[in-house]
Amino acid sequence: MNKLVFANLLHRPMRSIISVFAVAIEVVMILSIVAIFMGMLDDQKQRTNGIGADIVVAPSNASFMNGIGGAPMSARLAEVFRKMPHVTAAAPVVQNINMGGSLEILYGIDYASYNALKPFVFLSGGPFQGPYDVIIDDVYAHGGPGRIVGSTVTILNRPFRICGIVESGKGGRRLIPIETMGLLTGNDGKASVIYLKADGPANEEIIINEIHATRGLEAYRVQRMSDLISQYTPARFPGFNLALNVVITIAVIVGFLVIFQSMYTAVLERTREIGILKSLGSSKLTIVSVVLRETGVLAVTGVLLGIVSTYGVRTLLLVKFPTFSFELTGAWIARGALIAMAGALLGALYPAWMAARKDPIDALAYE
Repeated sequence: MNKLVFANLLHRPMRSIISVFAVAIEVVMILSIVAIFMGMLDDQKQRTNGIGADIVVAPSNASFMNGIGGAPMSARLAEVFRKMPHVTAAAPVVQNINMGGSLEILYGIDYASYNALKPFVFLSGGPFQGPYDVIIDDVYAHGGPGRIVGSTVTILNRPFRICGIVESGKGGRRLIPIETMGLLTGNDGKASVIYLKADGPANEEIIINEIHATRGLEAYRVQRMSDLISQYTPARFPGFNLALNVVITIAVIVGFLVIFQSMYTAVLERTREIGILKSLGSSKLTIVSVVLRETGVLAVTGVLLGIVSTYGVRTLLLVKFPTFSFELTGAWIARGALIAMAGALLGALYPAWMAARKDPIDALAYE
């Protein structure tokens, strides 16, 4: 029977190839959309956590997502927080979403206080020397030609001199002086968030309670950095699950229809073959198993090709967009493979059932 299965697939090679590619495309669609979303999410999580803050202060109506909501509070509040017991550093930051060329979150920072949260690790160059200097991380530096200390990059339609290159993981990939960011974005003297450093984990709750007890600060959203990071989940991002479900549904439908058409046509072409098998004593279950085995071979081959192709997509994206995060996990590879396999087998069920119901006499007389 196994020889028969492979012989049938090789008898119509183009149809088999198309079926394999349909399953492969299904797998690539599922894994790619997940890898793109999860890569962006986890990259943002790691870089936010790498800022080195223990507590984050933001207006009550601010989004937990970086760069959303502008800069609605005064940067001078940092001075108030610095005077509180157990606060060792308070760094106001303006975060601005920039869509010039690629989506990124620009950081406007006060260098001294931001560096006090967790010191920068400079690979070359050093801190800001002027208002139109920019610090970039090593990922951004390797993402394009000529991004070295002393060269110029365009930010918010203005040329900035690269003054330093640091190890990645300190929030934004490009950081400029907070005063310059305020002037360019109309947020002079404002901040999106203020990051606080505590003198010990045991005192974080004391700081939070003191902020809430301070007149005028009662309504501000104050939370531990660990609590903020825990919110970086797919369920918290609008449209993530919807987009994922839509892509999976479309992918499954594509795989289902191609396999259905392939197996349905194969059953019609092999009516006499099915009649011979049934006249030799093959049961309905045997006939069904032959069709499902053929589908299984096509599905497994398509899944393997899809996984390999997804890694190819990742390689191409990293070459084209070095700062882009494309995260493939073993759990989602297994899930994508199972979804593709299930869609293919569902597509073969009706043709298999139709083949099993054929009358051997009618099948043998079929021209």
